[in-house]
Amino acid sequence: MTHDDSLAARFALAQTAARAAGAHALALFHDRASLTIETKHDALDMVSRADREAEDVIRAMVSEAFPEDGFLGEEGGAQPGTSGLTWVIDPIDGTVPFVSGLPHWCVAIGIQSEQATEVGVVYQPILDEMFTARRGAGAALNGVALRISPTTRLTNSLTGIGANHRAIPEHVAGVCCKLMAQGGMFYRNGSGALMLASVAAGRLGGYYEPHMHPWDCLAGLLLVREAGGQTLPMPDGASLAEGGEVLAAAPAVWPDLAAITGHS
Repeated sequence: MTHDDSLAARFALAQTAARAAGAHALALFHDRASLTIETKHDALDMVSRADREAEDVIRAMVSEAFPEDGFLGEEGGAQPGTSGLTWVIDPIDGTVPFVSGLPHWCVAIGIQSEQATEVGVVYQPILDEMFTARRGAGAALNGVALRISPTTRLTNSLTGIGANHRAIPEHVAGVCCKLMAQGGMFYRNGSGALMLASVAAGRLGGYYEPHMHPWDCLAGLLLVREAGGQTLPMPDGASLAEGGEVLAAAPAVWPDLAAITGHS
């Protein structure tokens, strides 16, 4: 099997696994009363058995097909592999919307080589929307190619803003104030992966979050780049698991949003 064939097989499996994990999570979404909700760092940093079981679905499918691959998951942590490829998984990105009965959650899967993110899949089960990307081969939504419009500007689109317990409130508020002062408007739905996919689909003009873990953003960042947008790079190598600052935008939005967030 060639390298391209190997990645193509994993690309197909990532979509199948995301759909299977999404179906499992969706069943539990409709039976939320049965879930015991736990917290991590604060009251809004939630996890439930839905997160763990959805990640288990993905890990089991990948382990059977590609036992030599590594994992980096939000719930299950890191598991080294020998193939040079690592599956970076967030089984439910947007757990707070999920447990609150809101539709803004998704399954996010990235496949990382030693050089870059090779595959990105973001699946939104409620709308049955499958966002996909392969490095150098473009991005798509349900099989239809995505290309960000050159007419998208800061002033004629919404900008997604993310924040969590690692963010400095005054910094996030300052970004929102500067955005509005320049004629833009912020948007937040609780799922960074889904908002990044929305940038790729042209539904948002850009997205900013002071810090994201790789399982939350690698797939979405690849989607944006392959749809013709710009992003800040994620750390690589040993520092990948630590995550970092995320900025992604349509080409004509990038200069303004970069200046607002201190990257001009």
